[in-house]
Amino acid sequence: MPSKTAKNFEAPQSCQPELFSYRVILMAIKITPHLITLTYTGALKSFWRKPALKKFLLSCHVSQQFISSWASEETKRDFLDRVFEKLQLSDTGLSLIGQMALALSEQNSFPDLEGWEDTKTMIAAAKKAISELSSYIKQLQIEAEDEKSKAQYIEKLREEREHTCRSTLDKKDLENRINSLAKSIGSTQAGYDFQKWFYDMLNFSEIECRQPYKTNGREIDGSLTLDGTTYLVELKFTTKQSGAQDIDVFKSKIESKADNTMGIMVSMSGYSSTAIKEASGRKTTLLLFDYQHLFHFLTGTMKFDEIILRVRRHAAQTGEAYIRPTDF
Repeated sequence: MPSKTAKNFEAPQSCQPELFSYRVILMAIKITPHLITLTYTGALKSFWRKPALKKFLLSCHVSQQFISSWASEETKRDFLDRVFEKLQLSDTGLSLIGQMALALSEQNSFPDLEGWEDTKTMIAAAKKAISELSSYIKQLQIEAEDEKSKAQYIEKLREEREHTCRSTLDKKDLENRINSLAKSIGSTQAGYDFQKWFYDMLNFSEIECRQPYKTNGREIDGSLTLDGTTYLVELKFTTKQSGAQDIDVFKSKIESKADNTMGIMVSMSGYSSTAIKEASGRKTTLLLFDYQHLFHFLTGTMKFDEIILRVRRHAAQTGEAYIRPTDF
């Protein structure tokens, strides 16, 4: 606890630490014993006359009341001893030392040392003291920046760990849900639940999407947009493989849309060879996915947007709408 004897060193209300400049506050939290010693020496060497030192101390918000206590027989060194002893007893006093240190370090001339017989010696000593103070302040500032960067790095790691933990838990939840749904594959309710699961998975993957909707009387299982391309979505949660007829119906929906529209079909039970052949072609607009692609994502092997782009690249290179993840 600061001593009550430090009361005379409390700054005026208008000069409380929270109203000091940013630089003063920054230095106030970095007051070290060595900085105090260098500041004391800098003040002692920079001023010879009492009025000049008093003016400097007042500019650094040392109270007029305390400065007035400087007795005529008291030396400059003795008074500075009292000043620095009191300043170290409170947080406000330490803030004032920080301000004094900054003010002294910015000196480039010493008018109070001019006109004396040993002016050159006095100015040389003052310059040396201020140079040492300035160098140490720069060192403190570099250390403060390093500590700030280290703290920011640690905070970033903490946030990334939390995000990874949340992501892992969310993905595990997606995996548990799809495993549970698989037990009732083929039922109408499971189909609707799979639809919801799929869009939860897209949202988890931060892929822009639109939930199921109707257009011109046609039911669309939704859409997603990736790298500027919009894909209509068709979801099949049935016990049997999707056939050529399923491909034809979905193709007709795609062809009724804009030229750059493509389609993504997800059939949990896979596709017949005829369906894959029907979906493929030189200008195929259709990409085929099954349970293998979904579990390739759930096991953390690839992000789902990466899987989509990999299948699309294969289609562009070969004209084939389907490729197993094991062939990636």
